[in-house]
Amino acid sequence: MDKLLQLLSENSSLTTAQLSLMLGEPEDYIKAQIAEYENSGVIRGYQAVVNWDEVPDAGVMAMIELKVAPQLQKGFDEIAERILEYDEVESVYLMAGSYDLLLTVKGKTIQDVSSFVAKRLAAMNGILSTATHFMLKRYKEKGVSLIDAKKDGREMIF
Repeated sequence: MDKLLQLLSENSSLTTAQLSLMLGEPEDYIKAQIAEYENSGVIRGYQAVVNWDEVPDAGVMAMIELKVAPQLQKGFDEIAERILEYDEVESVYLMAGSYDLLLTVKGKTIQDVSSFVAKRLAAMNGILSTATHFMLKRYKEKGVSLIDAKKDGREMIF
């Protein structure tokens, strides 16, 4: 894997000067590489890792498994493209295994997510079944631990 991409995916707030030092490359080269990745669509955006469990009224998240009837010559792409248009949908993944698509969905309440699944998602042509799993607590997100050992009453000993 490209080391620059790995570093950016772990901490997108690193400056080009910091990346230059870490990689042993000239800063101009790092800037050019990042620009090339952005222009070609390899880098699609930059995000902070937020511990939503610490944010009042952050809403609820659910993982939804979908079994889908693939379309002739389009496979799963057409239905995935329709699903990703919904504002509630954070992520859509094509999966191998017992279901076809995995969605992460955000809502203000459990009832909002349930209503979205029942009235909008399950009613779509091509959706054979759904299974909804509500997130109760996050421990790690995008490689970052969300557990505060001191707050949880556990001191980390090194």
